[in-house]
Amino acid sequence: MTYAASEPDHDPPGAAATAAVVDLPQRFAYHRSVAPLLWTLVVIGSIELAVTHLLVALWSRPVALAVSAVTLAALAWLVRALLMMKRRPVLLDHARLVMQVGTIRRVDIPRDAVAGLRPSLPAAALKQRSTLNLALLAYPNVIVDLHRPLPGRRGIVTIAHRLDDPAAFVAAWKALGAQR
Repeated sequence: MTYAASEPDHDPPGAAATAAVVDLPQRFAYHRSVAPLLWTLVVIGSIELAVTHLLVALWSRPVALAVSAVTLAALAWLVRALLMMKRRPVLLDHARLVMQVGTIRRVDIPRDAVAGLRPSLPAAALKQRSTLNLALLAYPNVIVDLHRPLPGRRGIVTIAHRLDDPAAFVAAWKALGAQR
């Protein structure tokens, strides 16, 4: 699969003029691709909370309450992160690319630090320490390669994400590159 902008063959009158006027930063959603698997974890975690509480309560009620409180806090954190995915999309403008996934992780990348985009990555490369996987449990459909590693101990040179509309992201990237 390669990224190519589709040729519009039936644009409404004036579309070319309005296409040049783009609100920046452009926003690219990912919550429809990433969130469903995480909501499944919330459901499983809720079931685990109830079952574990009942079983541990047979042994020690204070321990059961402590374990339940920790599990409930983790579930609350996960639900908050899921809800924030709609409010924190991937952002792209002339100067930078912001790859984020809810409140879990955010990476600001200067546009000139990006070496290129690609649609996939081998599974073994996805697990390397130098790859940051923002797709979480989903398989990524946008891979951003960097010229130089991001600051930090991991030496991240590849960022993987799962966007709802990867073709629109690539088209916007190409359009911004042409405006330079």
